[in-house]
Amino acid sequence: MKTFTKLALVSSMALSANAFAMQAMDDSALSATTGQDGLSIGIGISKIEIEKLFIHDNDGLKTANGAGTAGAIVIQGNGKSILDDQGNETNAVKDHGVVIGANYAYLLESGNLADLTIDSDAGAGGGNTAFINIAAEVSGLDIKIGEIGVTASGVQGSSTTSALRRGGDKDNYNAIISGLSLKTGSMSANIQLGAAPQGAMIKLNTTMLGGLEINNLGILDNSTASAERAAGEIFIESIKIADADANDLTITQDVRVMGASVSNPDDKGYIQMISHGGAKDHYVQGVHLGSRDAASIGDVEIQGMQTYYSPAAGEYSPGAVITIRGH
Repeated sequence: MKTFTKLALVSSMALSANAFAMQAMDDSALSATTGQDGLSIGIGISKIEIEKLFIHDNDGLKTANGAGTAGAIVIQGNGKSILDDQGNETNAVKDHGVVIGANYAYLLESGNLADLTIDSDAGAGGGNTAFINIAAEVSGLDIKIGEIGVTASGVQGSSTTSALRRGGDKDNYNAIISGLSLKTGSMSANIQLGAAPQGAMIKLNTTMLGGLEINNLGILDNSTASAERAAGEIFIESIKIADADANDLTITQDVRVMGASVSNPDDKGYIQMISHGGAKDHYVQGVHLGSRDAASIGDVEIQGMQTYYSPAAGEYSPGAVITIRGH
């Protein structure tokens, strides 16, 4: 999960739920205590739970005959009851689609889930150069994701209890991923809003201590499901990613929000993420084909994998470019 996504999620939940300890100082108080004007915010959330998350595609898959029917990607609890020796429920995503907590092995020194330092600057030179600089430090995260599937979108306002909830059709639902969990080390990012003299809205230039670890990833094939056979599943016990011949993971990335094109009316804008950095090692442990109870075919190890992108024809720069846009 990218640092900006996590930060946005943490910030939005903090503002809406009011269930956290936030320590903030205004410019005068901060200047008096540290000699530095600006704003400091510590987000002291210990856990975030999301019951369900829907991403609605309102016109479905477009065909020659017109738009399709609205569908949605949904992340929800997997409904699996897992008990410990004392009979206590141990599955964090039984009833919740997303559960985010701190990875206490890589907690910030402040003990917060995230610390933000915010400064406003007039910028250099003349013209519209003013910007806001947000330096973000994020603790290591322990992220658990429940079942991910696709469903027919519901109708907002049709609920008898809430005019806000839209949801999906429980009778038209197929699971795609049975779940996964991620552990990250502490991370930092620098965000600039306004002129952004750093060259991008978000600059990631950090080392994730301990690397990135993804556990219990299951990919489902419901096309094979029948009365006699369960849906097929490719189950992976764990995926670990780190720098080549190292234990930590270096992340260097620029995130830009590109506006509408002046010369191309069909280009309404998009988000562009450019990743830089060196080769990575990957270790995939315990690959099970057919079901998670099937015998493992073994482990897969990839050493020193380096991707490239081309800023121009015939040029190759280490890294990758990811573009996200609506259509």
